[in-house]
Amino acid sequence: MADGRGERKILVRKKVEVDGANLTDASPTTDQNGRWVVAFRFDSIGARRFAETTTNNVGKPFAIVLDDKVISDPVIQEPITGGRGQISGSYTAQTANDLAVLLRAGALPVPLTVVEERTIGPELGADSIHAGLTAVAVGFVLVVAYMLISYGIFGVFANIALLCNLFLTLALLGILQATLTLPGIAGALLTLGMAVDANILINERIREELRKGATPLAALEAGFSKAYATITDSNLTTLIKMAILFSVGTGTIKGFAVTISLGILTSMFTATVVARAITASWFRRFRPKALVVGTRLRPAPDHTNFQFMRGRYMGIGLSVFLSLASVVLFFKPGLNYGVDFAGGVVIEIRTDGPADFAKLRSKMESLHLGPVQLQQFGSPSDVLMRLEQQAGGDAAQQGAVKAVQEELNKDFPGAVIRRQEAVGASVSAELFHDGMLALGLASIAMLVYITFRFEWQFGIGAVVTMLLDVTKTVGFFAITGMQFNLTSIAAILTIMGYSINDKVVVYDRVRENLRLYRKMPLRELIDRSINETLSRTIGTSLAIFLVTVPLALLAGEQLREFAWVLLFGVVLATSSSIFIAAPILLFLGEKSLRRPVPADGSAAPPAPAE
Repeated sequence: MADGRGERKILVRKKVEVDGANLTDASPTTDQNGRWVVAFRFDSIGARRFAETTTNNVGKPFAIVLDDKVISDPVIQEPITGGRGQISGSYTAQTANDLAVLLRAGALPVPLTVVEERTIGPELGADSIHAGLTAVAVGFVLVVAYMLISYGIFGVFANIALLCNLFLTLALLGILQATLTLPGIAGALLTLGMAVDANILINERIREELRKGATPLAALEAGFSKAYATITDSNLTTLIKMAILFSVGTGTIKGFAVTISLGILTSMFTATVVARAITASWFRRFRPKALVVGTRLRPAPDHTNFQFMRGRYMGIGLSVFLSLASVVLFFKPGLNYGVDFAGGVVIEIRTDGPADFAKLRSKMESLHLGPVQLQQFGSPSDVLMRLEQQAGGDAAQQGAVKAVQEELNKDFPGAVIRRQEAVGASVSAELFHDGMLALGLASIAMLVYITFRFEWQFGIGAVVTMLLDVTKTVGFFAITGMQFNLTSIAAILTIMGYSINDKVVVYDRVRENLRLYRKMPLRELIDRSINETLSRTIGTSLAIFLVTVPLALLAGEQLREFAWVLLFGVVLATSSSIFIAAPILLFLGEKSLRRPVPADGSAAPPAPAE
């Protein structure tokens, strides 16, 4: 028997009465009494054979055999002549579904070979959920406090919208019956920071309108209406990348993409509808004569006049140098490919007391499975074991996993396998191909979208800067030795999303100022645009930083590296928007977007904006 009921064995005739190849379907369902059963259906040949067998063996058990194990032995109650029947017993929804899956697997004409296996133990699952939810709670508190400190009463409105965003995201995940994975928890946390971005854009636009002398009502109306296009453009770029990630990713990465996408959609609704409704209700009730948006504690001063384009050559030169160095590091010493891309086995163990690494290494080497890497992380009893891809293919890979399990059970009583991942060579090659395809498709999609929404100069500037950011992130992986796996691809795509998001905000202001200041030199206009959006750029970066830090400090081993890469990417994307994307736009658009300034400097004065 294969159902785990001890060592029970039953006698089975060697003759196969009905083959699994004749089974066309099997699915869990309920009978007229509401009890769970497994319904099955045969083709014409199977129906004829099954009818003959059940007619001649009423009252006898019928063994269902898969891989030389009896997975079920129901008793034949009556002849089944129509090719359809059901297996009843003390089934739950889960056990009925498990049996249906096994029946469908038995319908395959060839034996199954496990090429990829990932197992999470209940103890690790509980720890991961606790750590993830703690990180979400801490990140939420930090963002709420930041918005209150930065925007006062308007921060309260933003926080109410943020809370609505969190509840709506969780509700949609429940409606869609989406599986909440560890990357999904990280996605839920990151959506908090991204949701704040829309509110920051709106609040900063209201502040600008007030500085121009607009009335409170006009400033509120202009703040929401003018920020809407920027919010839409910046969020759509991220949605495009998440759609690509969902299409090529595996289960856990799909969960991350779904969570981020739902969070973005709900944030657009809560920022432009919920926050606006709350603000309108407050304004109608109190009718303030003057508006004060924010406090003195702000991430950036209101009136800045930095001439960023003076350092354009240094910024681009340094960026190109770092990217070239990162490419060199990619080849030597190279990346530390995780099991997703390199294949092999990863087993996370918790021993009974402090781990005896010398004994562990000796026992594992005696199995002759190739080089064995042992690493302590977390507590002294937590051990991460890595085995290289086995030479004998997928079957040898599974044999190695079984050998390690037996050795641990024999010589390390009390040791618990908390996590186990085994990926064969064929799957790892496919995952690596899909990951690289996702990065390539995302770059092309961003170029097309930015070019369509702006001009080709903006599209090239944004995508070139994004690719420079990606190469530096790869260099970061090479220098730190962090594992490069599917989660790393998700991190890079998230950085690409934030990088483009930030560029869109700056570029949108440049496009707006091109219409307002038709005779202003492009260099001066770009500096003005960066200064006008500086508070938003720093504010959003700080918000995402605040929600990511708890993940880096409190999450488990799988998400900790993910979070540190994101922290690096936030700093990188923020600086590249100013010192790389803007100078590229200046070089490409100096003659096409704006006529050059005469040598005598006799340019017409800029059109007034106030």
